[in-house]
Amino acid sequence: MKIGILSSGGDAPGINATIRGVGKTAINNYGMQVIGIQNGFSGLLYKDVVELSDPSLSGILNLGGTILGTAREKVFRKMITSPDEKDREQIKAAYHELELDCLVCIGGNGTQRTTCMLSELELNVIGVPKTIDNDVYGTDITFGFDTAVNIATEAIDRLHSTASSHRRVMVIELMGHHAGWITLYAGMAGGADIILLPELGYNMKIVIDKIQRRMEMGKSYSIVAVAEGVEVPTRERPAAYFAREIEAQTGFETRETVLGYIQRGGSPSPYDRILGTLLGGHAAELIHEGKFGRMVARLDNKISDVPLSEVAGKLRLVKPESDLVVQGKRMGISFGVV
Repeated sequence: MKIGILSSGGDAPGINATIRGVGKTAINNYGMQVIGIQNGFSGLLYKDVVELSDPSLSGILNLGGTILGTAREKVFRKMITSPDEKDREQIKAAYHELELDCLVCIGGNGTQRTTCMLSELELNVIGVPKTIDNDVYGTDITFGFDTAVNIATEAIDRLHSTASSHRRVMVIELMGHHAGWITLYAGMAGGADIILLPELGYNMKIVIDKIQRRMEMGKSYSIVAVAEGVEVPTRERPAAYFAREIEAQTGFETRETVLGYIQRGGSPSPYDRILGTLLGGHAAELIHEGKFGRMVARLDNKISDVPLSEVAGKLRLVKPESDLVVQGKRMGISFGVV
């Protein structure tokens, strides 16, 4: 069999570990031929490929980013849904001209949706979930998330010393447009006093009251962790908005920090290397067994898989009853809501 591997969407720590997991398993255990498709789905259209071998897959386990390159290919998705049959035939022709028996697509929600569309075109595909936001539906966790949480937690840890030394409120903005998993986990692990998530919303009065109560209790500083996707009534970034409002309403000196793309970069954590390796290996196993149109997943602490049709277009979001939210409230942490 001949299989192709591509990565699409934003980069995340652990992609290379996954490419390695798929490739080495396919080559060494199943005797398959493996090619890497460069720069996402556009590489499929333009047949921009490189042969992958056991030696070429060595030494990449600990590397961040992706050796294949990545892209957010909206044009490709439009071609799939185009009313012009020629567009869809162009995609199918590129797949068949590469003589692929299966295409492994590593990526987040958009990638899984596109992969599902390819399956509907009767192409053999396997999806592998990837995102630091941990919001891919159908899996309990995605690789990249653990690394991002570690980085974000360390940043919060460092803010404690500055906040306490200067008797300030520190507002740190973390990644997560729709899902607040990074902010929830890093905020809890880093000891944030207020955690604001897109899914839960917030009441500014509750946020201000929490900070004032801490001042009255003799606590000289507060840490506020906010996800980038939290909606604010101005065009400011959430961190800037909350820092300005908190200082104006409490008189407490307040500073903001936006961690940004630092959360995406660097070497993957050991957990993400292992998770990528296991998911990649299971993808190769599904190909060997002829089980296509599925996404590999980690469910109930086991490596498994689910139909792409069940996950495409859905998001895994933080719920008010999530264990960490409930426990945080029990401990007096504010989530900006009642």
